[in-house]
Formats: sequence, C-alpha cells, structure tokens
Amino acid sequence: MSGIYIHIPFCKQACHYCDFHFSTSLKKKEAMVECLTKEIELRKHEMNGEVIKTIYFGGGTPSVLTIDELRFLIDAVYENFNVSDSAEITLEANPDDLSRNRIFQLSHSPINRLSIGVQSFFEEDLKLMNRAHDSREAEDCIREAKKYFGNISIDLIYGIPGMDNHRWKANIEKALSFGIPHISSYALTVEPRTALKKFIEKGIVEDVDDEQAQEQFQMLLWMLEENGFVNYEISNFGKPGFFSENNTAYWQGKKYVGIGPSAHSFDGQKRGWNIRNNHKYIEALEMGKLPIEYETLSTTDRYNEYVMTGLRTIWGVSLNKVENDFGQNYRQFLEQQAQKYVGKHLLFLDGDTLLVTKKGKFLVDGIASDLFMLNLK
Repeated sequence: MSGIYIHIPFCKQACHYCDFHFSTSLKKKEAMVECLTKEIELRKHEMNGEVIKTIYFGGGTPSVLTIDELRFLIDAVYENFNVSDSAEITLEANPDDLSRNRIFQLSHSPINRLSIGVQSFFEEDLKLMNRAHDSREAEDCIREAKKYFGNISIDLIYGIPGMDNHRWKANIEKALSFGIPHISSYALTVEPRTALKKFIEKGIVEDVDDEQAQEQFQMLLWMLEENGFVNYEISNFGKPGFFSENNTAYWQGKKYVGIGPSAHSFDGQKRGWNIRNNHKYIEALEMGKLPIEYETLSTTDRYNEYVMTGLRTIWGVSLNKVENDFGQNYRQFLEQQAQKYVGKHLLFLDGDTLLVTKKGKFLVDGIASDLFMLNLK
C-alpha cells in the first residue's frame, strides 16, 4: 500500500503557533495548482505501478482551493498513478471554509474523508491561536458535514495557555457529542520563529505548562477510550474501522510520494524533501525540474525511524523485525536500552513486541530517542 500526499501551501491567516510552510498571499494559487500537477506527472514512475490507497490534501489549508482545483489535482493523480477503487481521499479543511454549499459540493467530489481543524470549541482559545473561525462555525460545519460524510475527523489541541482542565474536559465532551468516528489531538508546542514564541518571550501569553498538558492528555486518553475510541497512534484516536489509512501507512513505514513545496517522500530506502519556498518551487516546475533533495537512509537511520514510529502506535516495535531487518546487534542494543523503561513501567513486552504503557505515552518521543542507535552504520 502506498500513498500520495499533496501539500497546499496557502492559508487565509497565520495561526500563532504554526511553523508549517504556507503563504497568506493567494496570488500564486493558480500557478501553484498547475505546478502541483506537473510534479505529479514528473514523478509518476516512482511507485513502479504499486497501488495507491490514500490521497491526502494537507497544508497549509487545502480547503482554500476551489472544487474544480481539487478535482483537477485528483484527476492528475488518477491519470499518473495506479489508484485503488476504494482509495481513502482526505481533505484537511477549516470550519470557516465549510459552508453548507461547500460541504454539499465536496460530497459530490471524489473526496470521501474530511479532517476538520477545530482545535477548540471555545472563543478564548481560538483567539489566542489566531484561528480564522469561531466556535459557532466549528459546531455548524460538523453538523452539516455529518449529513454527507460518514468518515470525519476533527483536530483538538490541549495544553493551551489559560485552558484549565475543566475547559479541556468540556472540549472533549463537545467533540464526543457529535458522534464522529475519529479525533486527532496534539499538545500545543512552542516552535521557534512563531508569533506564540514571541508572545511568551514578551510576557503577553503565559508559557505552556508541560505538567498540565500531560494531565490533559491522560484525560483525553481515558475519556475517548471510555467512548469506544482506540488510541492507535499517540495523537490519533479512531473507532474500529475508522483509523486513518493515511496516518496508519505513515506510522507503519509505508511508501509515499509528497507533492508540493516542503512535502516529504519516502520509498523505504531513501527520503526526499521538496524546497520550502513557493516561488522557487513554481520556478523549478515551470522549467520542468523537480525541486527535491534526497537522502539515502543508513541501516541505523532506518532502525531509528522504526523505533520512533513503532513505539507511537498500538503495533509497537517487533524485536524479531529489528533483528531480521537491521541485525542482531540492534536487537541486543534495543533490549538493553529498553530495560530501564520496562522497570519504570513506561514500556512493556508483549511476546516479542515492545509497547509503550499508558503512563509512558505522553513521554514516548523522549523514550524513543533514548533507544536510538548512534554509532552503527
């Protein structure tokens, strides 16, 4: 199973916490769409005819594209790749773009899954993050989307400065009240060169409280599992049958082609990344050149990536796979390094599979980094 990721590098306005690649100017949107289709065509042989099971529009804000522009890009993928008849096609969308008419139009397109960037149902949180929508738009668009789409996900952010546990619990309860089958939830992180970082440095906004963020993650985990969700990846919760195929493929190390400025690709052996500049991306594609760099991953790189992605999921890290794919030295190293976390009840072994405990989930990235091999190639 392989996938296509298409990065749409435009937003109506900049969220204070975001460090993804985007532009708030839509002047080059038409040229960008043309160049995205050119990149799709230039890279059509990369999957060697493998079946494409997922097409994912991320960003940025993909919902700034018109229905015709989305169809144009989807058609280009179908014309150049071997796409499954049952492919999951996801559009990330902001509530302010999802009017009743727009949702109706989307329901008559090939898109069959919506990922809605709600982030919070409270005005004070949305204003702090500089989101373009308000709470009413968030609630209205979910109700309307449910009339036409069975596969809907929403994003929520916890650890927001000033958001106490009571308000976070109310956010979760509101999300559950809609009966949607998938929720992605992330801790607010303070990235360099963002407005949020500057506000915190100037004392305009209080700093993120990691201890409270951990409490809110545990609340999220308990409440969603009580309501039938499976935490199949640290930040992703799905009802059975509604796990994101795109997310699952990524965390299981499947191949994918990333289209658009700043998009990443992976073919199992090497990783590629496109230039993070709209003007240079368009300029290169208009000359028929791919603005991409590649890195061939060493055995150690691939081991480290497997540990990082595997520990974040319910499928864990197979010791037998580590030995078969990377060598006995890697297995021995992993078993030795993991012992202290098993002793602290942050990791546990189920047969030959290393898994993270509920206690260890919030700390998983730090745990994984301590299991990385640094000296073998």
